[in-house]
Amino acid sequence: MATRVVPQKIIKNLRFKTTTKPLNSSHPSATAAVASLLEREQPSPPQPSHQQPSYLDLNDGERLFSAVPTSTLIRSSAVLHATAIGPVVDVGIWAMQSKLLQTGILKDAVMAVTKRTFYEHFCAGEDAITAGKSIRSVNEAGLRGMLVFGVEDAHENDGCDRNLKGFLHTVDVSKSLPPSSVSFVIVKITAICPMALLERISDLLRWQQKDPSFNLPWKQDSLPIFSESSPLYQTTKKPEPLTPQEESDFQLANQRLQQLCKKCVEANMPILVDAEHTTVQPAIDYFTYSSAIMHNKDDNPIVFGTIQTYLKDAKERLFLATKAAEKIGIPMGFKLVRGAYMSTESTLAESFGSKSPIHDTIKDTHNCFNDCSSYLLEKFANGKGSVVLATHNIESGKLAAAKAYEIGIGKVNHKLEFAQLCGMSDALSFGLSKAGFRVSKYMPFGPVEMVMPYLLRRAEENRGLLAASGFDRQLIRRELGRRLKAAIF
Repeated sequence: MATRVVPQKIIKNLRFKTTTKPLNSSHPSATAAVASLLEREQPSPPQPSHQQPSYLDLNDGERLFSAVPTSTLIRSSAVLHATAIGPVVDVGIWAMQSKLLQTGILKDAVMAVTKRTFYEHFCAGEDAITAGKSIRSVNEAGLRGMLVFGVEDAHENDGCDRNLKGFLHTVDVSKSLPPSSVSFVIVKITAICPMALLERISDLLRWQQKDPSFNLPWKQDSLPIFSESSPLYQTTKKPEPLTPQEESDFQLANQRLQQLCKKCVEANMPILVDAEHTTVQPAIDYFTYSSAIMHNKDDNPIVFGTIQTYLKDAKERLFLATKAAEKIGIPMGFKLVRGAYMSTESTLAESFGSKSPIHDTIKDTHNCFNDCSSYLLEKFANGKGSVVLATHNIESGKLAAAKAYEIGIGKVNHKLEFAQLCGMSDALSFGLSKAGFRVSKYMPFGPVEMVMPYLLRRAEENRGLLAASGFDRQLIRRELGRRLKAAIF
């Protein structure tokens, strides 16, 4: 397969030196040139929520949950109410992590309780076949599934090879399901490339951003990974080149990803690369963008990257990547999320004596997500590319739906997909689906013990969101009351 490359002059033309006017007001080092270009392409702001089209109804519980069995609603209500209580989440995390409960009868008891509660609510099943049944179920309810082999980080090649087999099997399972019921196969680069190697590659890429003359002989053509406001504090000194063993491991990791990408191309199944913390995200972006250049053709992006909009440089990086892809005719796919490593990022930055790369306020993060959403919707409306808006925020969902409706790419269009985690923000998922949008649920699967790190991470990451799940809890409680009355009377 011929590889389309990004000429170096394009990359150079996307670098700007002045810093008089920031693109993002929360980060004063953003460049004026990027800001000026973005202002010229800036979409008109979406309408306030009180002017949203009436077709997006999030208040009619009977209509929203019409396809959900009562038993599932009861479990959802119990789990959401439990996870809204901080001490309950703390005890649950302690129980799953405690070494005292990792053997014998106590371990079996913890696993059994976890499986019947949090696992069944937030996961799709213990294997790909069971996950396929779960996807059929959500598909019957009008939603699609993102099939997620629920492994976390790998640290050696044997583990990476095992994980690759799981991802490849995931593609096979998705092909066996009803057409379009699976929207994406999800891959974590940290599961098919050793973490230490990703950290080394990220260090080398950061140093090349500081010193463009720094040569990386293994580097293939990619899209811009950094902007001039991107924090580089994690690489304080010039890193050593990759050792022969590291270069060999790097080639193996790339071969794993390309094998998976080629299988997805053959199945016409988009593959979405999850984002991670900034220690390894540059390497992940490199793998993603170089693969997108190789495999994304015509108006059909197969390889999708992820932008975490709680990062101050997110808007600039997104703009630079889309402009570079546009210049060489590559259709890009992006998933937008707010982000999932807030405490980790802030703590790490503080250890280096630097400011946090995270927006200073949640309002700034919301604004960044909404601005990036609006920008991509307008850019892809009449051009190449697709966007996945992964949000649990009702206001962001309403704004994006209104924008999509306004520019005519909303109703079941391959250029736009909304997404929420399995077991979370179901009212928003069903509301958007019933309004005619494509909506996916992020559905991890795997044995309970294998998926346990995922559940722990989600519990830590989404404390605030779980505590603020009152909208769903209220709607579910109201619908259960209505069904009880209907059964009695």
